Amino acid sequence: MPNPYTLVLCVLSVLFAPLVQAATRIDKNLPYPSGKPSARQIAEQVFFVNQFHVYDRYAIIRSGNTITVIIKKPKNARPTTLTVERYKRNDWSDPDIRSREVAIFRSGKLRGTGMLIEDYEDDAKPQYYSIWLPSLRKIRRFAEPAHDDAWGGTDFTFGDVILRKPFHETHQLLGTQTFQDCLRTIPGVSVRWLHNPPAPSCKPKGKQVYKLKSTTKRRNWWYDYRISYVDTNTFADYRTEYFKRGKLVKVIDRDWISVEENSAEENSDPRALYWGYWYGKNLKTGHETWAVVPRSVNRVDDEVAKPGNFWSEKTLRKLKR
Repeated sequence: MPNPYTLVLCVLSVLFAPLVQAATRIDKNLPYPSGKPSARQIAEQVFFVNQFHVYDRYAIIRSGNTITVIIKKPKNARPTTLTVERYKRNDWSDPDIRSREVAIFRSGKLRGTGMLIEDYEDDAKPQYYSIWLPSLRKIRRFAEPAHDDAWGGTDFTFGDVILRKPFHETHQLLGTQTFQDCLRTIPGVSVRWLHNPPAPSCKPKGKQVYKLKSTTKRRNWWYDYRISYVDTNTFADYRTEYFKRGKLVKVIDRDWISVEENSAEENSDPRALYWGYWYGKNLKTGHETWAVVPRSVNRVDDEVAKPGNFWSEKTLRKLKR
């Protein structure tokens, strides 16, 4: 059995998410680029979009019986599920803090478990984690996990979704092209909390994308390089393909939704996006993960009306199983 603390961290990292070296600080107020960006600038913009730094606050809430669902499906086996709420705040007056996040599991084996994550402006400083374990009625505190940890049966590592930053890799722009595919899902799945799964998203089809090659600086790592297909306007990374010794070993697809697409709210920044779903597949094992974020549960900025003490361990201690 996996360590329960690591299990919690991995599952949470699907929804959110160091080499100790001199690193260029990634500004959470990163401006939209003018002119043609370099490969490194594209990587920084992708990180900015995935961490929701375009917003002061972002959340995926529970709305009635609608909630974010994580589906894990081994090859030729029935899927299992978890549901989760997540809240992220980027507008801290403390110059050392980049963001704080609160996540709460609402069903499955982790029901009643909560987590607080603190990220720092210093990119070389590890994130700090506090986890509320309802069975013990205690909080456990520790620094960030390893980048390649993938406990909990998901196909996303911590590096994939929160810990990997642009300075951990070298980047090469392979050109631009037209994205030709629809994004993948797990077809025919029927689980509690998701009675009407979304169809494969074809929104990226026909979009112009940067083809970005990112090579890890780590030795003997689980992948040698990855290829990302990044929207030339919004910097949404629709697909990432991971290669080891020239062989494709894993794929991650991301469905992105714009603020204007989901509401009447206007935002002049093309990077004002959030996730519709993430899909991942391990090509070695056939294992799949699908994290579905219904449109109705997304909230941004003033809609996330949480007081200052919400973003603390006090919230975790109030959780009930």
